Amino acid sequence: MASVLIPVLYVFIVFGSLLAFSYLYRRRNARKVYEPYFPPHHERDVYFSLMQMSDPPAPESLLKAALVRRAMTDVTRIIRLREDKPALQNLLQKGSIGDDLWNSLLAAEKEMEAEILEVAAEANAYVEGWGSVIFQTATEMMHNEKMRSLVEQISSIRAEAERKYGKTALPKLAVEPTPSAPSSPQPSSAVSSTQSTPARPDTPSSTKSSNGLAPPSAGADSGTFSDSDRSVASSPSSPRSPSKSSKKSKKRK
Repeated sequence: MASVLIPVLYVFIVFGSLLAFSYLYRRRNARKVYEPYFPPHHERDVYFSLMQMSDPPAPESLLKAALVRRAMTDVTRIIRLREDKPALQNLLQKGSIGDDLWNSLLAAEKEMEAEILEVAAEANAYVEGWGSVIFQTATEMMHNEKMRSLVEQISSIRAEAERKYGKTALPKLAVEPTPSAPSSPQPSSAVSSTQSTPARPDTPSSTKSSNGLAPPSAGADSGTFSDSDRSVASSPSSPRSPSKSSKKSKKRK
């Protein structure tokens, strides 16, 4: 009997100690305050302070602008969480970082989820359907501000480069005119034919012959005939019809 009670008692002691340790560990972690992953949300505090103004109340346009600024900060933090989470997870698996940093990242993710839902609800309270596009507007404004800051830094970067490397004149680019396409030369045979054939002189119609009569026109040469020519052309001699002289010779015979 004693041999049976000792293993059972051992099992109860082991499992009881494990349960007590896990309970105390979870309770300690619940009480433990992790270091925040992000600094305090200044834009959210500004929006809440504007909302609490009552004498005089803040105008609606100012509240909308403060809400957009709040959404811009949220977009920046969301992008940073997406970039940092895979790297921190890889480092945690290798044992390079502790659990505190990973738990602070997870707490920041939960906080950002609640922040997104709150901002969307506030936007829909001002304009119906604005909550679905406010983060898109905030992203465009954030990229615009980054581009403007880069443009404003060009003069300072140029001055620093001139101070470091010396001022050098920018090279001038000489633009050469494009040559026109040469005209295609005519073949030698065409040139020789045009030179060998002289131009035809125009014959005026009012010229007269030496005897004082007008020369016949082209139409008379080609299309008009005399009376004798017309009679010959209209009655040609047929080979089948014998002439009168042949008939007389037959009668004499």
